[in-house]
Amino acid sequence: MSITVQKKLKRRLKKFIIVLFGLYIMIGSALYFFQEKILFLPTTLEQDYQYQFNFNFEELFLKTDDDALINALHFKVENPKGVILYFHGNAGDLSRWGIIAEYFVEMNYDVLVMDYRTYGKSTGKLSEKVLYSDAQFCYNYLLKHYSEKQITLYGRSLGTGIASQLASINKPNQLILETPYYSILDVAEHRFPMFPVKKLLKYHFPTFQYLPKTDCSVTIIHGTDDSVVPYSSSKKLSELNLQNLNFVTVDGGNHNNLIEFEAYHKIIKSVLK
Repeated sequence: MSITVQKKLKRRLKKFIIVLFGLYIMIGSALYFFQEKILFLPTTLEQDYQYQFNFNFEELFLKTDDDALINALHFKVENPKGVILYFHGNAGDLSRWGIIAEYFVEMNYDVLVMDYRTYGKSTGKLSEKVLYSDAQFCYNYLLKHYSEKQITLYGRSLGTGIASQLASINKPNQLILETPYYSILDVAEHRFPMFPVKKLLKYHFPTFQYLPKTDCSVTIIHGTDDSVVPYSSSKKLSELNLQNLNFVTVDGGNHNNLIEFEAYHKIIKSVLK
């Protein structure tokens, strides 16, 4: 190979490395500056939107200490077995999640489900801190109407970290986690192994730190084919040597279809009997 050809190859290789490095920096910057848009996928509703469901409910607007408004639905049945405080996933709004919550209303439970800030009709600025404080705000609201031992915390996907933190500082009857994560960092490292996500993340939701601080029974439900939150992330939670932990594997279940499996119905009926 001539010296001229070698020089050309070196120049091309150098340009390729520069372009590759530029792309790396660009994608890494996008992960940092747009992580909220990746993590949170809210849909919004007009303030005069009228919810329609198959069960009786009360629409609530809870005003927080920093003047944000948290829109919530409080489903009520006669002679409830208890109440479920439900924390939903990262996409959609209460027009969708209210329908999902009706599954538990059919089981004769009252249900309170809130929309996070920027979701649906809820207002205010998002942060990990305010998600926790808003959850506590809703918990305090329920304490005016129910005893603490009547309260079940239920988290789904994104909401599992919020529900776990709330359980760690209160004494609910039980905690149910559907498709939870060890931490957001754990999921991010699985998805973006080439990037220093630990330094980039603003949101952490360290579920693994909260669960050991809970005094109640904990039920974890996760599908083996989950492509959003890896089953392995949830499995790591089961290895924390928690007391009163029930880890349920749904073979073949993915992130959004666990309700289609008998294993899901069986465990839910068991813990909500």
